[in-house]
Amino acid sequence: MLHSMLHYIQKSPDCFHAVETLRQMLLEAGYVQLAEGGWRLEQGGKYFAVRNGSSLIAFRVPTKTPAGFLMSASHSDSPCFRIRDHAELNGAYTRLSVERYGGMLNAPWLDRPLSVAGRVLVRQGGRIEQRLVDLEKDCVLIPNVAIHLNREANNGAKYDPARDLFPLYGGPDAKGTFRQEIAAKAGCAPEDILATDLFVYNNQRGVVWGPKGEFVSAPRLDDLACVFTCAQGFLMAKDSNQIPVLGVFDNEEIGSETKQGAASTFLPDTLQAIAEALNLSQADYRKLLTQSFLLSCDNGHGLHPNHPELADQNEAPVLNGGVVIKHSPRYATDGVSSAVFAEICRKASVPVQHYANRPDQAGGSTLGNIANTKTGVYTVDIGMAQLAMHSCFETAGSKDVDYFIRAVEAFYGSSLQIEYGAVTIL
Repeated sequence: MLHSMLHYIQKSPDCFHAVETLRQMLLEAGYVQLAEGGWRLEQGGKYFAVRNGSSLIAFRVPTKTPAGFLMSASHSDSPCFRIRDHAELNGAYTRLSVERYGGMLNAPWLDRPLSVAGRVLVRQGGRIEQRLVDLEKDCVLIPNVAIHLNREANNGAKYDPARDLFPLYGGPDAKGTFRQEIAAKAGCAPEDILATDLFVYNNQRGVVWGPKGEFVSAPRLDDLACVFTCAQGFLMAKDSNQIPVLGVFDNEEIGSETKQGAASTFLPDTLQAIAEALNLSQADYRKLLTQSFLLSCDNGHGLHPNHPELADQNEAPVLNGGVVIKHSPRYATDGVSSAVFAEICRKASVPVQHYANRPDQAGGSTLGNIANTKTGVYTVDIGMAQLAMHSCFETAGSKDVDYFIRAVEAFYGSSLQIEYGAVTIL
């Protein structure tokens, strides 16, 4: 599965390709794509819906009256440079105008060949069509300033995004060719491109390394590693008496408050549509939610080999140590959800670790609390331990990929009976 994950990441340079690759995976597995709105569902049916081309929710309908929902949520976006519609900056060189998307580490992006991918909106007759494009080659680079011209470069560099982080695309004769190149990939004339959602991405392939292949490094591990492992666990899980729901949402890196983010109506709209298609009343739907559980899946910080002082003294997970349960006031994990998930993992012989921010650090946010405000179900924040989060090349443990798939598979194959003061796992 490790190399399959790296293949998925390579085919997913941006949120749109990540969802399209997952969409193809589901179609090959016999799932039926639904348009949002009126659905006709059958018992035993396998379905999914897509919103904005960058978020996706898949589910299976049980053959018996469902007892609740078992859900996972991960995100399709990663920190990167977003290319502006009027991208070319001309002069002695041709550069691209970009803006930072998400809380990214700037330095690793410099002096590294990069590529461009995303979607374009194309005029086609009387329609406006969306088309995915990927240049699939090293075509831009953000150059550093030489040490001779900046003697303070190794004393803590600060990057001005309006000056230091523009990618170099070509010489002065490259003027106008960037849009032509994008149009050629989109199969249209440059003048028929009406708008774009394009991103600069690291085209370097992921690698497995270490004396025993114990590490995996790749772009976009946060959070495509969770997207892939959740999808695999979802597809491999045996049926239970609850409805398995796989959620992949865009825009987590900028707060999720978009029409396709975890804070949108996409998840509750889908859950209610499932209930309506099964002829369940609003009271039945609310009862389903009381018997439901959500995995919020987003990677966490592993103990740094050179900076152990940055980690909490007792809750610092290590790479290849197992699935991480994340604890923080900013996460949705509580005692009940932590205990239930840990017990599911114990039964599946999957090791579990715990993460907490050092008490003087706020840490980052994730999907759990955001999605949970829309459903009100027990939620646990989990992930894989990784290094260099929000770099353009991140590192995790090879064994943790298998651990995560097994944990998610066991979760989706469980039946939970949730009552006041107790949870039974069948």
